[in-house]
Amino acid sequence: MFKIKHVLLLSFTVIALTIAGCKSQFEKIRLSNDVAKKYQEAMRLYNKKNYSKALILFEDLSQKYRGRAEAEELNYHYALTLYKLKDYTTARYQFKSFADTYPTSKYAEECRYMSAYCYYLDSPAPSLDQENTYKAIDALQLFINFYPKSERAADASKYIGLLRAKLEDKAYTNARLYYDLGGYDVSNYKAAVIALKNAQIDFPDIKYAEEMDLLIIKSQFAYAKNSLETRQEDRYTEAIAYADEFIENHPESKLLDEAKSLRKDSENGIENAKQYLAELAKNQEKYKALLAKDAKSDTTSTTTKTPIK
Repeated sequence: MFKIKHVLLLSFTVIALTIAGCKSQFEKIRLSNDVAKKYQEAMRLYNKKNYSKALILFEDLSQKYRGRAEAEELNYHYALTLYKLKDYTTARYQFKSFADTYPTSKYAEECRYMSAYCYYLDSPAPSLDQENTYKAIDALQLFINFYPKSERAADASKYIGLLRAKLEDKAYTNARLYYDLGGYDVSNYKAAVIALKNAQIDFPDIKYAEEMDLLIIKSQFAYAKNSLETRQEDRYTEAIAYADEFIENHPESKLLDEAKSLRKDSENGIENAKQYLAELAKNQEKYKALLAKDAKSDTTSTTTKTPIK
């Protein structure tokens, strides 16, 4: 029993010393002034996929190799190492820096593409701020402009399409949110109409075109229905105009019946508002009170909200 414990203890000691020896060997190279040996070790670690340690050496060497012939190869692998470690923010900077510094390099095209691709990988979920998404689109388009005949241009175009689809999702979701919040504040319905129309200007070929056009009618109809009777005729008339546009633009839509129904309801809304006002006009005191209420609510009922970002 004692011998077994002794053998196990000895084995653990040997393993620990071996590990310590390896670590101390790396530290010796890291602290060494022998840049050639350090570069050789960095490449060995990179090829062994030990990117964390390789990065430490590449970061140190990038300063010491500045202006030397070997700097091109080193900086290329330095950028790749950052990419392998999924540090896309720093990687895209290094890839772009490489392409700008070595425009005639055999790696220049790849690095300019990888810089744009890192932006793509850093693009956030649709619910978050999309600044990086716009930058990714610009970077990918710039790559296509630089290398229109490149095999990577097709991939760049594909990623641009995916990024634009994400922006479309966000635009539609934001506009839809205004409509959903309309029950809390009638002005949200008007804001929904504006947000939906702006989204269609920004994305003329948006995949949600039919749904958005119908939602414009629904938002305008709800805005009219929840307005004071003195404002309803004009607002229902706008809903009818939007319905007519939908019927003309989407004659085969599965949503056509709903658009026609909203149009009919808007016509009825106008008639009901006219009848109510006609009856109310017979009672001057109530009529004047309604007009006063209309004037007081003018600002709040017509407020245009800034679309949600």
